[in-house]
Amino acid sequence: SILESDKAQDYYATIYSAEIVNTLTNLLFVWLAFRGINNCIQNGHDQIFLVTFIGYLVVGTGSFLFHSTLKYPMQLVDELSMIYTTCLMFYATFSHKQSRSVRIFLALFLVALSIFITGYYHYLGDPVFHQNMYALLTAVVLFRSMYVMERDIRPNPKAREAARKSMGKQSLLSEQEQQRQDDRDRKILKTMWLMIAMGLSIFLGGFGIWTLDNVYCSRLRKWRHEVGLPWGIFLEGHGWWHLMTGTGAYFYIVWGVWLRHCLNGRQDEFKLVWPSVFTSLPSVVKINASEKKQN
Repeated sequence: SILESDKAQDYYATIYSAEIVNTLTNLLFVWLAFRGINNCIQNGHDQIFLVTFIGYLVVGTGSFLFHSTLKYPMQLVDELSMIYTTCLMFYATFSHKQSRSVRIFLALFLVALSIFITGYYHYLGDPVFHQNMYALLTAVVLFRSMYVMERDIRPNPKAREAARKSMGKQSLLSEQEQQRQDDRDRKILKTMWLMIAMGLSIFLGGFGIWTLDNVYCSRLRKWRHEVGLPWGIFLEGHGWWHLMTGTGAYFYIVWGVWLRHCLNGRQDEFKLVWPSVFTSLPSVVKINASEKKQN
């Protein structure tokens, strides 16, 4: 039967893990989560991002446990923690510079939404519902963040001058300093868009591979058997999904951290460290005193 065939595919490498490749690829989530948590603590980033990285850790841990055991409760931890972590980013995006009452309302709304999604998904047992809700929440946060980034960070000398005249105020910055800040912000925006393109490409690439893995599951399984170990593991599409979506989500959170500092006018206090676009991962760190003097 199909069920017996599926069982034969499980525990093929070790009795301790049902799907060894899908289990071990989640270690990337764990490593990136601790990297992000440590970065938040060391550099004093807003606490919402520390909590988000903890949520990211729960996603990776839940997925690790699910693919190790194939137990339904672990599947819920794996999939629903994705929703909860995205809700944290939703709160971080929409609560910024809002009044206390708006922040409380938003928090209550997201808690209620999370409870509804949890209950409805448990009732339906339909992964498509979970995927659609996750995609919708992610898209809303992503496009809102892009809009705010362009609106609040991109220099607009005409609008700035019009606002100054309407308020009857003199510019507090010298022309040279204003030019420096404008050049700085344009450079930041250019790098942010590169981060978005890189993170989104990796994430969507992983989604594409995962989709192909679902469509051509039987054929890929046959190829894996023909190729054998160790090279057959490179045809494990779900493993690539973990690696690529984990990396893409990490880019997404780091971008959120940097965007928050820029929206708070702290571009001269924090910087993005990203030595190589293709071979390194970005992080946001405090600018030390010697660097500030050089700038």
